[in-house]
Amino acid sequence: MDNGASSYRRYIEGDDSGMTELIRDYKDGLLLYLVSFTNNISDAEDCVQETFIRLAIKKPKFRGNSSFKTWLYAIGRNVTRDMLRKHRPSVPLDDAAEFADLQDIEQDYIQEEQKIIVHQAIRNLKPDYQQAIYLSYFEQFSNDEIARIMRKTRKQVENLLYNARKSLKLQLEKEGGCL
Repeated sequence: MDNGASSYRRYIEGDDSGMTELIRDYKDGLLLYLVSFTNNISDAEDCVQETFIRLAIKKPKFRGNSSFKTWLYAIGRNVTRDMLRKHRPSVPLDDAAEFADLQDIEQDYIQEEQKIIVHQAIRNLKPDYQQAIYLSYFEQFSNDEIARIMRKTRKQVENLLYNARKSLKLQLEKEGGCL
């Protein structure tokens, strides 16, 4: 699987369905990642939209130095940083929407509560910790891919993840949650 490179290539060559596929495949994950920067779902949605607009209008060249997804997330991160520089104040995200399709209502409720506790604990971490955890555990990027997205070395990412997990564990213990 090429992680969207072929869809993007088709779009560049004039097939608009390629962009439709990219948006369908990547908008949700990109949105969740960008919320870790903005702490505001509305701002993150604007950044996702701007990311895809830049792809559509500017048509930057994908060189294949990383996976397409890594490249796209790096563009989204840059768009978000630009937006944050222009508009510093933002309203924090109060609720993390989580979805589960479990048949047992009681188990579903317990899992939702645990997810909320974990997401709240993650939001209390340093921004770099939040990003590293999100990219690693939610998006399942490799440490090398995370390093490219965050513009850090692989060793820095390994240290970030180590410290982020340690900090998250302390947060959860303080809040009565468990890993």
